[in-house]
Amino acid sequence: MKAGVFDSGVGGLTVVKSLLEHKLFEEIIYFGDTARVPYGVKDKNTIIRYSLEALEFFKNFDVDIMIAACNSVSAYAIEELMENAPFKISGVIDPGVLALRNRTSDKNSKILILGTRATVNSQKYERLLRHYGYHNIESLAPSLFVPIVEEGLFEGNVLETVINHYFQNVKEPDFIILGCTHFPLISKAIKRYFPNATLIHSGEAMVEYLEETYHLKEEFPDTRLKLFASENPDNLKKISKIWL
Repeated sequence: MKAGVFDSGVGGLTVVKSLLEHKLFEEIIYFGDTARVPYGVKDKNTIIRYSLEALEFFKNFDVDIMIAACNSVSAYAIEELMENAPFKISGVIDPGVLALRNRTSDKNSKILILGTRATVNSQKYERLLRHYGYHNIESLAPSLFVPIVEEGLFEGNVLETVINHYFQNVKEPDFIILGCTHFPLISKAIKRYFPNATLIHSGEAMVEYLEETYHLKEEFPDTRLKLFASENPDNLKKISKIWL
């Protein structure tokens, strides 16, 4: 089994990390569109166009599945990717909702969705959660989290100040969906602020989804990883050594 993992930048490496830890694939091809990051502030048509261009990139490889690790892509471009792909396509929103459903059947659970502006505006998480009967939902777009993570500020006063800024009027939820692949890197700080909340991480949710949907098993202990970027691939490789 060979997987392609696509992200608007480097955030999708958090999904790659989970895939590597669970040994589901023989090879993973990662492509980050670092020349045009972030997608979270772009309009729907632009996100779809960029995603279809990434799809053409993955057609050069013999992948069995393309994983759109970017929540903004998952919110706006999954249907178009499925229509044009010769292989399976998976976004991160369905897996995130599946992971939450596997953890609680209480439809009154208070759920906080954290994502980019594009993801939050799409209301894709909310609609899917409401479809399954959950109704106590709040969404928030903490836009400064992404540049903070990319600066490597996973702890410290700057991060704590920004977290306080965004969360000061939010009542503690039961579950937090980390609807941006950057956010798991600051999950410890988020968990300190909301100690009783259960966090849903896109990478672990993806593993859960692949195992349940495609019956993949841990059978590739030495997964090969190939990294590509539309700009400055050396920086992607440098970050991968830190994050992975």
